[in-house]
Amino acid sequence: MRLATWNVNSLTVRLPQVLDWLAANPVDVLVLQETKMTDDKFPHAAFAAAGYQAQWFGQKTYNGVALLSKTEATDVVKNIPGFSDELARVITGTVNGVRVIGAYFPNGQAPGTEKFEYKMYWLKALRDWIKAEMLLYPQLVLMGDYNITFDDLDVWDPVLLKDTIHCTDEERYHLQALVGLGLTDTHRMFPQPDKCYSWWDYRDFGFRRNRGLRIDHVLVSPALKPRVTACVIDTLPRKNERPSDHAPVVITLSSL
Repeated sequence: MRLATWNVNSLTVRLPQVLDWLAANPVDVLVLQETKMTDDKFPHAAFAAAGYQAQWFGQKTYNGVALLSKTEATDVVKNIPGFSDELARVITGTVNGVRVIGAYFPNGQAPGTEKFEYKMYWLKALRDWIKAEMLLYPQLVLMGDYNITFDDLDVWDPVLLKDTIHCTDEERYHLQALVGLGLTDTHRMFPQPDKCYSWWDYRDFGFRRNRGLRIDHVLVSPALKPRVTACVIDTLPRKNERPSDHAPVVITLSSL
C-alpha cells in the first residue's frame, strides 16, 4: 500500500499535473492540500475516471483539502472535532484499515501575529484530537503540509532562517509533541540525500538552487511503523511548467 501527500497550491491550476502524476504513480491514497476551491467546483468526476474515489472539503480562494483513494474511505471527518474553525484544513477517513488524516497546518505568517497565535491554538487542538484518535484507530497516519521544520536539517540556511516562520522553537515544540504521542517521522526512518526538501520558494530560483524547506511530513502511529518500508520525496513534479511550490511525499506500507 502506498500513500502520498501533496500541497498542490490550487487544484484548478494543477489538476492535469495531479492526474498525470497519479497515472505514473498509482498510489492507493493521495491527500491534497490548498485545493483552493469551493466544494461544488471539486473535479470528482475527473478523479473517478482515473480510478479514485474522492472526499473533499473546500472553500473559496484559500485552504481546502481532499482525500483520494482507490477504495472508498469510511468514517470520514472534516476538520478537528470540537475545535471551532471556519477554515477547511483537515480531512480524515479510513482506507483499507488505515486511519488517514490529511492536514493543511496553518502557515502562521510570523511570530507575534494573530495568525501565529491561531497556529498555536490549532496545533494544541490537533494534538489532543490525535491522542484520542490513536486509541480508536491504532493504524494511523498523519500527513500533509505541516508548515513546520523539525530541525536545521530541514532548512537550506538554518542561520539565516533561525526563529523565522516554520523554524521557531514554539512551532517545533508542537511538532515534537506529536512525536511525543508516539508518532514517527517516516522520512527519518531511512537514509535520505543531503539537503532533502519538499518546498521551494518560487522567487530567486529557489528550486534550481535547492533553497528549500522540508515542511511536508508523514507521521505514523506505533502500530503502523513496522509496516513502513520506504519514504521518498518526489521532486520531479516541481520541474513542471507552472508547478506547485511543494513536492509529493510518498510512503510505502507492507501488507498486514
